[in-house]
Amino acid sequence: MISHGQLLSTLDQLDTAEVCGLTAATWYYATPKYTKVGYEPIQPVPFPHDIHVSQLGMDCRYCHSFVEMAAQSNVPNTQTCMNCHTQVQKDNPKLEPVRTSWKTGNPVEWIWIYRTVDYVYYNHAAHVNRGISCFSCHGSVNHMSTVYLAKPHSMAWCLECHRHPENFLRPHDQVFNLDWKPDDVKPAEFVAKYGHPHDSGDDFSKKKKLTQAEIGQTLKEHWNINPPTNCQGCHR
Repeated sequence: MISHGQLLSTLDQLDTAEVCGLTAATWYYATPKYTKVGYEPIQPVPFPHDIHVSQLGMDCRYCHSFVEMAAQSNVPNTQTCMNCHTQVQKDNPKLEPVRTSWKTGNPVEWIWIYRTVDYVYYNHAAHVNRGISCFSCHGSVNHMSTVYLAKPHSMAWCLECHRHPENFLRPHDQVFNLDWKPDDVKPAEFVAKYGHPHDSGDDFSKKKKLTQAEIGQTLKEHWNINPPTNCQGCHR
């Protein structure tokens, strides 16, 4: 093990640029982008979101039924799974943990992928009811055969949205459409419903397409969105 004296001697031999580079590299590669993103645990039941959502057309809220009403979203209980699987794939061996849960009353032991630490407050309902899609925080879950952690959920990453929410806002009826794009918006209909930003010199309704910035700024003002960027906003 290197001694304190040896460490100081080594640092003395490094020039300022090397020290700064070493510090920056350590800081960057210790962020959640590198320590968490890509985490893909093996679940007790392989649940393919791509089949359920993209192929079968299931809405996120069928399984995650608390997301519009509660601070914390939920994984589906066994009753929700068995609403379909008493008939569909009812003998599939991969679903045995679900059938066992149904018989015993013990919940399936799902492994949480996204779990906010205790000292951070996050309210799902407040976000999805004001135009922040599941996609912004969880990625293209509707195209994942196995769900993995797609976004870092670091403080800097959260602040990026809080400082510039217009880059992420979308019409409320598109929050659960994970394939939505700004090009999908029909300008005349959008303006009739949400109006224009107060300092806009253009008539958005006459445009062929609207950009994310134009859509987001309009919604930001329409809903009076002003996310906190101070410590108390998330650390309560």
